[in-house]
Amino acid sequence: MLKKLWLWLGRWLAKLTLTLVVVAGLGWGLGTAYYSWKFSGPVSSEEQIPLDEDRYTQTIIEDAIRVVEQHRDNTRVLRDAHAKAHGCLKAEVSVLQDLAPDLRHGVLQEPGKTWQAWVRLSNGNAYPQFDRARDARGMAIKLLDVPGTKLLASPQHANEQDFVMFNHPAFFVRDVAEYQSNFAAQADGKKVLAFFPSWDPRSWEVRHLIIALKTLSPAPQTPVQTTYNSIAPFKLGPHNIKYRVIPAAENCPNYSLPAPNTDLPNFLRSSLYQQLSLDRSPACFALQVQKQNPQYYMPIEDPSVEWDESISPFQTVALITLPAQDFDSSEQNLFCDNLAFNPWHALPEHRPIGGINRLRKAVYQAVSIYRQERNQAQTQ
Repeated sequence: MLKKLWLWLGRWLAKLTLTLVVVAGLGWGLGTAYYSWKFSGPVSSEEQIPLDEDRYTQTIIEDAIRVVEQHRDNTRVLRDAHAKAHGCLKAEVSVLQDLAPDLRHGVLQEPGKTWQAWVRLSNGNAYPQFDRARDARGMAIKLLDVPGTKLLASPQHANEQDFVMFNHPAFFVRDVAEYQSNFAAQADGKKVLAFFPSWDPRSWEVRHLIIALKTLSPAPQTPVQTTYNSIAPFKLGPHNIKYRVIPAAENCPNYSLPAPNTDLPNFLRSSLYQQLSLDRSPACFALQVQKQNPQYYMPIEDPSVEWDESISPFQTVALITLPAQDFDSSEQNLFCDNLAFNPWHALPEHRPIGGINRLRKAVYQAVSIYRQERNQAQTQ
């Protein structure tokens, strides 16, 4: 009797498993077919600004300030994202000697030109946590002594050109309206509502949840072994482009990093210190751009969609070198904390485009001003 029961239960479980596999396969196929239809070109090569975007932006600024107050430490107000830096490093950004003429715009106008720069490497969370925690990783580049009128009229940043990136090629929201809903839920500590705002399945953002989970990746051994992406599009002269920075160890002397102790809370900073300060070995990257082809689904207003590299491959436009250096001092760490990066610290030839970039213009500036005013007041 017991044997018959076990055989029946085994057959029932097998049928159930097969049914679930078939249903999952059908769901995956239908989802793939739907997104293949939905994500088909052509698309606009111009920005399309929703009428209510300014209202959502103001709400996001208020929530961002609420987040920095929630996550402040005992003495300083931290960033609303990428609060923990692994270091601010001196860098050189050299435009390729043989750069194609149609890509020679803005800071890339002069082949062979070398810009001095600061590079900030960071974790993505708004609260400093152990490096081994799954998290986004960020890179921000600030070119120095860049002549020309910038998009933001700020005397403090009048000679700077910034590039801001993180380590995933797609963003987990499509527009400012969704960002407002997502960010408000996170600011309230209700992370599940960020992607499931109601009981209505039509409001669920499962694809964006998957992107967010992929963004929260395990830590690399060192920040110089990661690819960093602009996510949102920008101008490069007449072109609409996305950019990224990839490791280019082949451009530096051979170097093998000793295995880091990942139990240390700040092992990513330690890895940088080991390579650049102790072993005096530089790190190398390449800056690349990808041009929009509007005949295919390469939207400007939806950064949750990757632009297909098989249609529009990335092209290297400059080489980045982090030379051997001493960077981990209290003075430089304070300097790093006070640095403000904004993609709108830019020449018109590099104008940020798309809703998420328009949002950045307002939010980055408002939070930076708020942080610096509060931190200066605490030191007086």
